[in-house]
Amino acid sequence: MSETKKIMIGLLLGVAVGLGLAGLPGNIYDITNTYVLSPVGTVFLNLIKMLVVPIVFFSIILGVMGLGDPKELGRVGTKSILFFLTTTAIAIVLALGVAAIVKPGERGDFPTTGLEFDASGSEESSDIVSTLVNMIPTNPVQALAEGNMLQIIVFAAFIGFALIALGEKARTWRRFVKQGDRIMMYLIHLVMKLAPYGAFALIASAIGGIGFAAVQAMAWYMFAVVFTLVLHSVLIYGGAVAFLGKMNPIFFFKNFYEAMTFAFSTSSSNATLPVSMEVAQTKLGVPRSISSFVQPLGATVNMDGTAIMQGVATIFIAQVFNADLTMAELVTVVITAVLASIGTAGVPGVGLVMLALVLQSVNLPVEGIALIIGVDRVLDMLRTTVNITGDAACAVVVSKLEEKHLPAVDEDSWDEVDAK
Repeated sequence: MSETKKIMIGLLLGVAVGLGLAGLPGNIYDITNTYVLSPVGTVFLNLIKMLVVPIVFFSIILGVMGLGDPKELGRVGTKSILFFLTTTAIAIVLALGVAAIVKPGERGDFPTTGLEFDASGSEESSDIVSTLVNMIPTNPVQALAEGNMLQIIVFAAFIGFALIALGEKARTWRRFVKQGDRIMMYLIHLVMKLAPYGAFALIASAIGGIGFAAVQAMAWYMFAVVFTLVLHSVLIYGGAVAFLGKMNPIFFFKNFYEAMTFAFSTSSSNATLPVSMEVAQTKLGVPRSISSFVQPLGATVNMDGTAIMQGVATIFIAQVFNADLTMAELVTVVITAVLASIGTAGVPGVGLVMLALVLQSVNLPVEGIALIIGVDRVLDMLRTTVNITGDAACAVVVSKLEEKHLPAVDEDSWDEVDAK
Protein backbone atom coordinates (compact mmCIF):
# COMPACT_ATOMS: atom_id res chain seq x y z
CA MET A 1 0.00 0.00 0.00
CA SER A 2 1.34 3.45 -0.92
CA GLU A 3 2.12 6.07 1.70
CA THR A 4 -0.65 8.30 0.31
CA LYS A 5 -3.29 5.61 0.84
CA LYS A 6 -2.03 4.97 4.36
CA ILE A 7 -2.27 8.69 5.18
CA MET A 8 -5.78 8.84 3.71
CA ILE A 9 -6.86 5.88 5.84
CA GLY A 10 -5.37 7.63 8.87
CA LEU A 11 -7.25 10.82 8.04
CA LEU A 12 -10.58 9.03 7.52
CA LEU A 13 -10.21 7.05 10.75
CA GLY A 14 -9.24 10.27 12.52
CA VAL A 15 -12.39 12.01 11.26
CA ALA A 16 -14.53 9.09 12.40
CA VAL A 17 -12.90 8.95 15.86
CA GLY A 18 -13.05 12.75 16.19
CA LEU A 19 -16.77 12.83 15.39
CA GLY A 20 -17.33 9.99 17.82
CA LEU A 21 -15.45 11.75 20.61
CA ALA A 22 -17.32 15.01 19.93
CA GLY A 23 -20.62 13.22 20.48
CA LEU A 24 -19.63 11.54 23.75
CA PRO A 25 -20.73 13.08 27.05
CA GLY A 26 -18.47 14.41 29.79
CA ASN A 27 -14.78 15.05 29.47
CA ILE A 28 -13.96 11.88 27.52
CA TYR A 29 -12.61 13.93 24.60
CA ASP A 30 -10.43 16.06 26.89
CA ILE A 31 -8.86 13.00 28.52
CA THR A 32 -8.30 11.21 25.20
CA ASN A 33 -6.87 14.34 23.57
CA THR A 34 -4.59 15.19 26.50
CA TYR A 35 -3.07 11.75 26.99
CA VAL A 36 -3.25 10.17 23.52
CA LEU A 37 -4.10 12.33 20.50
CA SER A 38 -2.24 15.53 21.33
CA PRO A 39 1.03 13.81 22.39
CA VAL A 40 1.10 11.58 19.28
CA GLY A 41 0.31 14.48 16.95
CA THR A 42 2.81 16.79 18.62
CA VAL A 43 5.62 14.24 18.48
CA PHE A 44 5.01 13.69 14.78
CA LEU A 45 4.91 17.43 14.04
CA ASN A 46 8.09 18.00 16.04
CA LEU A 47 9.90 15.28 14.07
CA ILE A 48 8.94 17.01 10.82
CA LYS A 49 9.77 20.49 12.08
CA MET A 50 13.14 19.20 13.27
CA LEU A 51 14.10 18.60 9.63
CA VAL A 52 12.56 21.68 7.99
CA VAL A 53 15.39 24.19 8.58
CA PRO A 54 18.31 21.92 7.53
CA ILE A 55 16.38 20.68 4.48
CA VAL A 56 15.57 24.23 3.34
CA PHE A 57 19.13 25.38 4.05
CA PHE A 58 20.80 22.60 2.05
CA SER A 59 18.17 22.61 -0.71
CA ILE A 60 18.44 26.33 -1.41
CA ILE A 61 22.24 26.16 -1.59
CA LEU A 62 21.95 23.29 -4.07
CA GLY A 63 19.27 25.15 -5.99
CA VAL A 64 21.46 28.24 -6.37
CA MET A 65 24.39 26.05 -7.42
CA GLY A 66 22.16 24.37 -9.98
CA LEU A 67 21.03 27.69 -11.45
CA GLY A 68 24.64 28.81 -11.61
CA ASP A 69 23.94 32.46 -12.50
CA PRO A 70 22.77 35.15 -10.03
CA LYS A 71 20.71 36.68 -12.86
CA GLU A 72 18.86 33.40 -13.22
CA LEU A 73 18.01 33.42 -9.51
CA GLY A 74 16.77 37.00 -9.80
CA ARG A 75 14.57 36.05 -12.74
CA VAL A 76 13.14 33.02 -10.91
CA GLY A 77 12.55 35.07 -7.75
CA THR A 78 10.79 37.89 -9.60
CA LYS A 79 8.45 35.55 -11.47
CA SER A 80 7.67 33.65 -8.26
CA ILE A 81 6.85 36.79 -6.27
CA LEU A 82 4.61 38.11 -9.08
CA PHE A 83 2.79 34.76 -9.24
CA PHE A 84 2.25 34.63 -5.48
CA LEU A 85 1.05 38.21 -5.10
CA THR A 86 -1.24 37.97 -8.14
CA THR A 87 -2.90 34.75 -7.02
CA THR A 88 -3.29 36.09 -3.47
CA ALA A 89 -5.08 39.17 -4.79
CA ILE A 90 -7.34 36.99 -6.96
CA ALA A 91 -8.02 34.71 -3.97
CA ILE A 92 -9.30 37.46 -1.71
CA VAL A 93 -11.39 39.03 -4.50
CA LEU A 94 -13.01 35.63 -5.09
CA ALA A 95 -13.62 35.28 -1.35
CA LEU A 96 -15.25 38.69 -1.07
CA GLY A 97 -17.50 37.87 -4.03
CA VAL A 98 -18.57 34.44 -2.75
CA ALA A 99 -19.23 35.77 0.77
CA ALA A 100 -21.30 38.64 -0.63
CA ILE A 101 -23.47 36.13 -2.51
CA VAL A 102 -23.76 33.47 0.23
CA LYS A 103 -24.23 36.05 3.05
CA PRO A 104 -23.08 33.74 5.89
CA GLY A 105 -23.43 36.48 8.51
CA GLU A 106 -27.14 36.89 7.77
CA ARG A 107 -28.02 33.20 8.06
CA GLY A 108 -27.92 32.88 11.82
CA ASP A 109 -28.42 34.68 15.10
CA PHE A 110 -24.89 35.56 16.20
CA PRO A 111 -23.96 37.47 19.39
CA THR A 112 -22.37 40.91 18.99
CA THR A 113 -21.55 41.57 22.63
CA GLY A 114 -19.30 39.85 25.15
CA LEU A 115 -16.84 38.78 22.45
CA GLU A 116 -13.10 38.91 23.09
CA PHE A 117 -10.02 38.37 20.93
CA ASP A 118 -6.38 39.19 21.63
CA ALA A 119 -5.08 41.01 18.52
CA SER A 120 -1.55 41.45 19.83
CA GLY A 121 0.99 40.75 17.14
CA SER A 122 -1.00 42.23 14.28
CA GLU A 123 1.06 45.41 14.45
CA GLU A 124 4.24 43.45 13.73
CA SER A 125 2.61 41.72 10.77
CA SER A 126 1.63 45.08 9.29
CA ASP A 127 5.15 46.48 9.14
CA ILE A 128 5.96 45.43 5.58
CA VAL A 129 9.02 47.67 5.28
CA SER A 130 10.62 46.09 8.36
CA THR A 131 9.86 42.64 6.98
CA LEU A 132 11.70 43.42 3.75
CA VAL A 133 14.63 45.06 5.54
CA ASN A 134 14.92 42.19 8.02
CA MET A 135 15.26 39.65 5.20
CA ILE A 136 19.02 40.17 5.60
CA PRO A 137 20.02 38.31 8.78
CA THR A 138 22.37 40.09 11.16
CA ASN A 139 22.96 36.75 12.87
CA PRO A 140 22.58 33.75 10.52
CA VAL A 141 22.88 31.29 13.40
CA GLN A 142 19.97 32.97 15.17
CA ALA A 143 17.94 32.89 11.94
CA LEU A 144 18.54 29.15 11.66
CA ALA A 145 17.72 28.61 15.32
CA GLU A 146 14.47 30.59 15.12
CA GLY A 147 13.44 29.14 11.74
CA ASN A 148 13.16 32.58 10.10
CA MET A 149 12.48 31.32 6.59
CA LEU A 150 13.14 34.53 4.64
CA GLN A 151 16.47 35.09 6.38
CA ILE A 152 17.46 31.45 5.87
CA ILE A 153 16.67 31.73 2.16
CA VAL A 154 18.84 34.85 1.78
CA PHE A 155 21.75 33.40 3.78
CA ALA A 156 21.66 30.08 1.92
CA ALA A 157 21.52 31.91 -1.43
CA PHE A 158 24.67 33.86 -0.54
CA ILE A 159 26.47 30.63 0.36
CA GLY A 160 25.37 29.11 -2.95
CA PHE A 161 26.79 32.10 -4.86
CA ALA A 162 30.05 31.79 -2.93
CA LEU A 163 30.40 28.08 -3.73
CA ILE A 164 29.88 28.83 -7.42
CA ALA A 165 32.48 31.61 -7.39
CA LEU A 166 35.09 29.62 -5.46
CA GLY A 167 34.78 26.52 -7.64
CA GLU A 168 37.49 23.96 -6.84
CA LYS A 169 38.52 25.84 -3.69
CA ALA A 170 35.19 24.95 -2.10
CA ARG A 171 35.04 21.31 -3.15
CA THR A 172 34.76 20.08 0.47
CA TRP A 173 31.86 22.43 1.18
CA ARG A 174 30.05 21.33 -1.95
CA ARG A 175 30.35 17.70 -0.88
CA PHE A 176 29.20 18.61 2.63
CA VAL A 177 26.07 20.35 1.31
CA LYS A 178 25.26 17.52 -1.09
CA GLN A 179 25.71 14.82 1.55
CA GLY A 180 23.80 16.90 4.10
CA ASP A 181 20.88 17.11 1.69
CA ARG A 182 20.93 13.35 1.15
CA ILE A 183 20.97 12.71 4.90
CA MET A 184 17.97 15.00 5.44
CA MET A 185 16.00 13.37 2.62
CA TYR A 186 16.69 9.94 4.12
CA LEU A 187 15.45 11.15 7.50
CA ILE A 188 12.28 12.64 6.02
CA HIS A 189 11.53 9.27 4.38
CA LEU A 190 12.04 7.65 7.77
CA VAL A 191 9.73 10.09 9.57
CA MET A 192 7.09 9.78 6.84
CA LYS A 193 6.53 6.17 7.87
CA LEU A 194 4.83 7.64 10.95
CA ALA A 195 2.65 9.97 8.86
CA PRO A 196 -0.54 7.82 8.95
CA TYR A 197 -0.45 7.74 12.76
CA GLY A 198 0.35 11.45 13.03
CA ALA A 199 -2.42 12.32 10.56
CA PHE A 200 -4.90 10.18 12.54
CA ALA A 201 -4.05 11.88 15.84
CA LEU A 202 -4.02 15.42 14.46
CA ILE A 203 -7.34 15.22 12.60
CA ALA A 204 -9.09 13.35 15.45
CA SER A 205 -7.93 16.04 17.88
CA ALA A 206 -9.13 18.85 15.60
CA ILE A 207 -12.52 17.34 14.73
CA GLY A 208 -13.23 16.24 18.29
CA GLY A 209 -12.50 19.71 19.64
CA ILE A 210 -15.02 21.48 17.39
CA GLY A 211 -18.25 19.83 18.42
CA PHE A 212 -21.48 19.52 16.44
CA ALA A 213 -23.02 22.74 17.77
CA ALA A 214 -20.19 24.92 16.49
CA VAL A 215 -20.24 23.28 13.06
CA GLN A 216 -24.01 23.65 12.76
CA ALA A 217 -23.95 27.33 13.75
CA MET A 218 -21.12 28.19 11.38
CA ALA A 219 -22.16 25.92 8.52
CA TRP A 220 -22.73 28.68 5.97
CA TYR A 221 -19.49 30.43 6.86
CA MET A 222 -17.58 27.16 6.49
CA PHE A 223 -19.34 26.44 3.21
CA ALA A 224 -18.33 29.85 1.79
CA VAL A 225 -14.68 29.32 2.77
CA VAL A 226 -14.46 25.73 1.50
CA PHE A 227 -16.26 26.52 -1.76
CA THR A 228 -13.89 29.41 -2.48
CA LEU A 229 -10.83 27.30 -1.64
CA VAL A 230 -11.93 24.63 -4.12
CA LEU A 231 -12.88 27.21 -6.75
CA HIS A 232 -9.51 28.96 -6.46
CA SER A 233 -7.56 25.70 -6.61
CA VAL A 234 -9.37 24.39 -9.69
CA LEU A 235 -9.69 27.61 -11.68
CA ILE A 236 -6.59 29.59 -10.76
CA TYR A 237 -4.01 26.89 -9.99
CA GLY A 238 -5.41 24.46 -12.53
CA GLY A 239 -5.54 27.21 -15.16
CA ALA A 240 -2.01 28.42 -14.39
CA VAL A 241 -0.62 24.90 -14.58
CA ALA A 242 -2.44 24.22 -17.86
CA PHE A 243 -1.82 27.48 -19.74
CA LEU A 244 1.51 28.65 -18.29
CA GLY A 245 3.03 25.39 -17.05
CA LYS A 246 1.81 23.33 -20.04
CA MET A 247 0.87 20.48 -17.70
CA ASN A 248 -2.41 18.59 -17.48
CA PRO A 249 -4.14 19.85 -14.30
CA ILE A 250 -5.49 16.36 -13.58
CA PHE A 251 -1.94 15.01 -13.71
CA PHE A 252 -0.83 17.84 -11.41
CA PHE A 253 -3.45 17.30 -8.71
CA LYS A 254 -3.26 13.51 -8.91
CA ASN A 255 0.51 13.44 -8.44
CA PHE A 256 0.62 16.20 -5.82
CA TYR A 257 -2.15 14.58 -3.79
CA GLU A 258 0.25 13.02 -1.27
CA ALA A 259 1.62 16.42 -0.22
CA MET A 260 -1.91 17.86 -0.07
CA THR A 261 -3.11 15.17 2.35
CA PHE A 262 0.00 15.71 4.46
CA ALA A 263 -0.62 19.49 4.57
CA PHE A 264 -4.21 18.87 5.61
CA SER A 265 -3.11 16.80 8.59
CA THR A 266 -0.30 19.09 9.79
CA SER A 267 -1.95 22.48 9.13
CA SER A 268 1.53 23.97 8.60
CA SER A 269 3.12 25.04 5.32
CA ASN A 270 6.58 24.91 6.89
CA ALA A 271 6.10 21.42 8.29
CA THR A 272 4.84 20.20 4.91
CA LEU A 273 7.72 21.77 3.00
CA PRO A 274 10.06 18.73 2.92
CA VAL A 275 7.26 16.51 1.60
CA SER A 276 5.89 19.02 -0.93
CA MET A 277 9.39 19.67 -2.34
CA GLU A 278 10.13 15.99 -2.81
CA VAL A 279 6.75 15.30 -4.42
CA ALA A 280 7.15 18.26 -6.80
CA GLN A 281 10.60 17.08 -7.83
CA THR A 282 9.95 13.36 -8.14
CA LYS A 283 6.33 13.24 -9.36
CA LEU A 284 5.79 16.57 -11.10
CA GLY A 285 9.24 16.75 -12.68
CA VAL A 286 10.12 20.20 -11.30
CA PRO A 287 13.93 20.69 -11.44
CA ARG A 288 15.61 20.71 -8.03
CA SER A 289 17.13 24.12 -8.73
CA ILE A 290 13.64 25.64 -9.16
CA SER A 291 11.78 23.68 -6.49
CA SER A 292 14.47 24.30 -3.86
CA PHE A 293 14.03 28.06 -4.17
CA VAL A 294 10.39 28.61 -5.16
CA GLN A 295 8.65 26.35 -2.64
CA PRO A 296 10.47 27.55 0.52
CA LEU A 297 9.81 31.11 -0.67
CA GLY A 298 6.15 30.25 -1.18
CA ALA A 299 5.87 28.76 2.32
CA THR A 300 6.51 32.29 3.61
CA VAL A 301 5.05 34.58 0.93
CA ASN A 302 2.15 32.60 -0.57
CA MET A 303 -0.96 32.75 1.62
CA ASP A 304 -3.83 32.30 -0.85
CA GLY A 305 -5.79 29.98 1.45
CA THR A 306 -5.39 32.39 4.34
CA ALA A 307 -6.42 35.31 2.11
CA ILE A 308 -9.62 33.45 1.22
CA MET A 309 -10.45 32.95 4.89
CA GLN A 310 -9.79 36.63 5.55
CA GLY A 311 -12.06 37.73 2.71
CA VAL A 312 -14.97 35.54 3.78
CA ALA A 313 -14.45 36.34 7.47
CA THR A 314 -14.37 40.10 6.81
CA ILE A 315 -17.71 40.01 4.99
CA PHE A 316 -19.14 37.61 7.61
CA ILE A 317 -18.17 39.88 10.52
CA ALA A 318 -19.38 42.97 8.66
CA GLN A 319 -22.76 41.30 8.12
CA VAL A 320 -23.04 40.16 11.74
CA PHE A 321 -22.35 43.71 12.98
CA ASN A 322 -24.54 45.30 10.26
CA ALA A 323 -21.63 47.26 8.78
CA ASP A 324 -21.73 48.17 5.09
CA LEU A 325 -18.32 48.18 3.44
CA THR A 326 -17.79 50.70 0.66
CA MET A 327 -15.91 49.87 -2.53
CA ALA A 328 -12.90 51.81 -1.23
CA GLU A 329 -12.92 49.71 1.96
CA LEU A 330 -13.15 46.48 -0.05
CA VAL A 331 -10.10 47.58 -2.06
CA THR A 332 -8.35 48.33 1.24
CA VAL A 333 -9.12 44.78 2.41
CA VAL A 334 -7.56 43.33 -0.75
CA ILE A 335 -4.40 45.45 -0.53
CA THR A 336 -3.95 44.90 3.22
CA ALA A 337 -4.38 41.13 2.96
CA VAL A 338 -1.90 40.86 0.06
CA LEU A 339 0.75 42.95 1.84
CA ALA A 340 0.20 41.15 5.14
CA SER A 341 0.95 37.81 3.48
CA ILE A 342 4.58 38.83 2.95
CA GLY A 343 6.82 37.39 5.62
CA THR A 344 4.03 35.68 7.57
CA ALA A 345 5.11 32.45 9.20
CA GLY A 346 3.61 29.26 7.78
CA VAL A 347 2.38 27.93 11.10
CA PRO A 348 -1.09 27.05 12.44
CA GLY A 349 -3.24 29.96 13.65
CA VAL A 350 -1.26 32.83 12.13
CA GLY A 351 -4.16 33.62 9.79
CA LEU A 352 -6.23 34.94 12.70
CA VAL A 353 -3.55 37.50 13.56
CA MET A 354 -3.47 38.60 9.92
CA LEU A 355 -7.28 38.80 9.95
CA ALA A 356 -7.11 41.18 12.91
CA LEU A 357 -4.93 43.48 10.83
CA VAL A 358 -7.39 43.37 7.91
CA LEU A 359 -10.37 44.14 10.17
CA GLN A 360 -8.53 47.06 11.76
CA SER A 361 -7.82 48.52 8.31
CA VAL A 362 -11.57 48.97 7.67
CA ASN A 363 -12.61 49.71 11.28
CA LEU A 364 -14.47 46.44 11.87
CA PRO A 365 -14.51 45.05 15.44
CA VAL A 366 -11.60 42.66 15.98
CA GLU A 367 -13.67 40.92 18.66
CA GLY A 368 -15.73 39.40 15.84
CA ILE A 369 -12.90 36.92 15.27
CA ALA A 370 -14.12 35.12 18.40
CA LEU A 371 -17.12 33.95 16.36
CA ILE A 372 -14.98 31.92 13.96
CA ILE A 373 -12.29 30.59 16.30
CA GLY A 374 -14.24 27.43 17.07
CA VAL A 375 -14.18 26.15 13.49
CA ASP A 376 -10.93 27.75 12.36
CA ARG A 377 -8.76 24.72 13.14
CA VAL A 378 -10.33 22.54 10.45
CA LEU A 379 -10.47 25.41 7.96
CA ASP A 380 -6.80 26.05 8.71
CA MET A 381 -6.07 22.51 7.50
CA LEU A 382 -7.88 23.17 4.24
CA ARG A 383 -6.28 26.55 3.54
CA THR A 384 -2.82 25.15 4.30
CA THR A 385 -3.52 22.52 1.64
CA VAL A 386 -4.36 25.30 -0.82
CA ASN A 387 -1.24 27.28 0.15
CA ILE A 388 1.22 24.47 -0.55
CA THR A 389 -0.63 23.55 -3.75
CA GLY A 390 -0.09 27.12 -4.91
CA ASP A 391 3.62 26.81 -4.13
CA ALA A 392 3.85 23.70 -6.30
CA ALA A 393 1.81 25.30 -9.10
CA CYS A 394 4.19 28.26 -9.08
CA ALA A 395 7.19 25.91 -9.24
CA VAL A 396 5.65 24.14 -12.27
CA VAL A 397 4.92 27.44 -14.01
CA VAL A 398 8.33 28.98 -13.31
CA SER A 399 10.18 25.83 -14.39
CA LYS A 400 8.32 25.91 -17.69
CA LEU A 401 8.94 29.63 -18.22
CA GLU A 402 12.62 29.17 -17.37
CA GLU A 403 13.02 25.98 -19.42
CA LYS A 404 15.25 27.63 -22.02
CA HIS A 405 17.50 29.21 -19.39
CA LEU A 406 18.03 26.20 -17.13
CA PRO A 407 21.39 24.40 -17.44
CA ALA A 408 21.35 21.07 -19.24
CA VAL A 409 22.59 19.31 -16.09
CA ASP A 410 21.10 20.07 -12.70
CA GLU A 411 22.92 20.28 -9.36
CA ASP A 412 23.93 16.62 -9.57
CA SER A 413 26.65 17.72 -11.97
CA TRP A 414 28.59 18.89 -8.94
CA ASP A 415 29.16 15.23 -8.10
CA GLU A 416 30.87 14.77 -11.45
CA VAL A 417 33.03 17.86 -10.88
CA ASP A 418 34.06 16.68 -7.43
CA ALA A 419 34.86 13.19 -8.70
CA LYS A 420 37.47 14.51 -11.14
